[in-house]
Amino acid sequence: MRSGLMARRGRWLVATLAVVLAVSGGGYVLLDRPARDDGRRQHADGLPPATDEVRRGDLSSGSQVDGTLGYAGERKLSASGPGVLTWTAAEGSAVERDGRLYEVNGRAVRLMYGSVPMYRPLKAGDKGEDVKQLKRNLVALGHGTGLDASDGTFTQGTAAAVKRWQKAHGEKETGEVAREDIAFATGPQRVKRGDAAVGDEPGPGKPVLTVTGTERIVRFQLDAAKAGSAKTGDRVTVRLPGGTGASGKIDSVGGTAAPDDQSGGPGGGGGGGGGGGDKKAKIEVIVVFDSPGDVKGPDQSPVSVSLTGETRTGVLSVPVGALLALSGGGFGVQVVENGRARDVKVELGMFGNGRVEVTGGDLKEGMRVGVPKI
Repeated sequence: MRSGLMARRGRWLVATLAVVLAVSGGGYVLLDRPARDDGRRQHADGLPPATDEVRRGDLSSGSQVDGTLGYAGERKLSASGPGVLTWTAAEGSAVERDGRLYEVNGRAVRLMYGSVPMYRPLKAGDKGEDVKQLKRNLVALGHGTGLDASDGTFTQGTAAAVKRWQKAHGEKETGEVAREDIAFATGPQRVKRGDAAVGDEPGPGKPVLTVTGTERIVRFQLDAAKAGSAKTGDRVTVRLPGGTGASGKIDSVGGTAAPDDQSGGPGGGGGGGGGGGDKKAKIEVIVVFDSPGDVKGPDQSPVSVSLTGETRTGVLSVPVGALLALSGGGFGVQVVENGRARDVKVELGMFGNGRVEVTGGDLKEGMRVGVPKI
C-alpha cells in the first residue's frame, strides 16, 4: 500500500511539472509549485493527504504585471525663432489654452489646441487646417465672435479677432500671427522638465521644454511572445500608490518589439556572464483610466496592473495541483467519495488563478478531489 501511495504522489508531481511546461509554452504563467516530498504524511487507507472542491463558476486567465504611472503624449518643444530665453513654465505645472509655455526676448509663446504644428506665420489670405485651428481657439477664447471656425481661410474677420487677442495680452495689434507666437498641442500640457535655462539661446534642434498631456496613463511591457494576452479595449484594474484601485482599459499595444537587456546593468555586465545577458523582445502597452482626473500619485510611480484576460463562464474547475499523470496518457483527478478514492480521466480547458477547467469523468460541482499537501 505504501508503494502505491508513493507512486500517486509521484504522479501528482509529474502532472504538475508537465502542466507547467505545457502551459508555459502556450503563454500562460502558473504560480503553483509542485508539492514537496519532505514533511508530508500520507493516509494509510489510500486516501490523499488533502482534498479540494470541484467548483462551477467563472474562470479567468487574467494575470498581474508591473507598470509605471505616467502622463500621455510626451514631446519636446523647441523655440521657433532666435533670441534669449527669458522665462519658462515651472516643472510640474499645467498649461491650458492661451497659457504661456515660455518666453524668448520677453515675448510669450502661448499654447493653442490643435493637431497640426505651427509651421508658418498666419496672415490674411492663408488657407489650411492650421487656420481652422487658430479660428477655433479664437472663438473658444471669446475673441472670434462671428467667425466661421469650420472655414480654413484667414479672412478679414480672422484678422480682427487676432487683433482683439493681441490687445488682450498687451501685444502690438498686427492682425497676423507669427510662427513664434503659438505652439499647437492636442490639449492642456504638463511641463515634465525644462531642457534649457533662462539666459540660454535656444535654436533649431535645441528643446526648451519637455511636455506631456495632463491625463494619467500607465505603461507596462510584455514579452512579445505573450502579446496576445493584452488586446486593445481589454478591461484592467490598476493598483495605485497607497493601495487604491482604479479601473481602465488597454488603449494601445505596441507593434514594434524592443530587446530588453536583463543582464543587470549598463553594458550587460551585471549578470556576471561576460555581457551575454538574456535579451527578450518586449512590447509596450498603454492603459488609460475611466476617470483619469481621480488618479493620484507621483510621476513614474510603480503600479500593478491586473489583466482580465479571457473569461469562461459556468465551467467546472479544480486546483492545478489536483491533476494526476495517468499511466495511459493524459491527465486525471482523484475523486474522493464515501471514504474511497478513484482516478478519473479529464480533459483540460483554460487555466487561471491556480485552477484549471476540466470536463469528463462524470465530475459534478461539489465533489472532492485529492491534492498534495505541503
